[in-house]
Amino acid sequence: MTAPIKFYQTGTFTVGNRLLSPEQRSVQSSLERSNSLNSGHRACQGCGEALGARYAVDAAMRATQGQLIAANATGCLEVFSTPYPETSWQLPWIHSLFGNAAAVGTGIAAAMKVKGRNNVRVIAQGGDGGTTDIGFGCLSGMFERNDDVLYICYDNEAYMNTGVQRSSATPAGARTATTMAVGAEPGAQFGQGKNVPLIAMAHEIPYVATATVADLHDLETKVEHAMSIRGARYLHILVPCPLGWGAASQDTIKLARLARETGLFPVFEAEGGEVTAVTKIRRRVPVEEYLRPQKRFAHLFGAKGQQQMLAGIQARADRNIKRFGLLDVETAE
Repeated sequence: MTAPIKFYQTGTFTVGNRLLSPEQRSVQSSLERSNSLNSGHRACQGCGEALGARYAVDAAMRATQGQLIAANATGCLEVFSTPYPETSWQLPWIHSLFGNAAAVGTGIAAAMKVKGRNNVRVIAQGGDGGTTDIGFGCLSGMFERNDDVLYICYDNEAYMNTGVQRSSATPAGARTATTMAVGAEPGAQFGQGKNVPLIAMAHEIPYVATATVADLHDLETKVEHAMSIRGARYLHILVPCPLGWGAASQDTIKLARLARETGLFPVFEAEGGEVTAVTKIRRRVPVEEYLRPQKRFAHLFGAKGQQQMLAGIQARADRNIKRFGLLDVETAE
């Protein structure tokens, strides 16, 4: 007889030395996990996108009993996982163009409906470039039609695969290959870009949520909840990129957590255009604590500094905290 395995590795969500009950454990702590994004891919060390995709897709696989098809836009996730003729995907997976993953997902869902296979569910995946920029029209169409697809955006805040160019998800002040750290206001300009979770809410689709790789249990829970709903759904996951952000590979989880704790990346859920839940900030920190470890913001802390720009970034965090109610009254400063 074999002894039951006790899982203590990362991903089990033990509390201290106490094992959680099986229904509370991460998908990754189970021997029955699907390993949808398997080992052998070519992601960079510390890649937040590889981590986020592994957890998100495996959670969707569990929620659908393995009846899942994925459409994947061109981008980092596609490139590092499918170097021809190899693949790390272990589910039906379709590579779409850079900008039409949402449309391809819609087509797959329509085909399954015509075939009477309503148990087969569909996810579409893309980075921030393929989502907030190139694929924005297809995504809005998917929302407007309320197609039965869960769209997942893995947001690393630039076009990392093609050389770290600015996208409409690049934060203000960040240096990229197309927003140089020179001039009176270096980096990406203030007042540009778009907030796709809020745009998705404006479509009043059944479900919108944000998540980070700093809380993988929360990520899995949101994916599983999304798969319990029919219609258009949108999940926006912050996935730090050590290469593009100029950060240490071991700081991926730390940076994702700081993005939430500063208020720069609010974590919430919404249904029918109304916010239904938010993840409160546990320990509020100034934005400098999040920005300093990233070389893309190094110009803000040089000899002259950019205090006005730092104040502008802090103001954005403060606005998010107020807008989403991210602080409890008793902990608010």
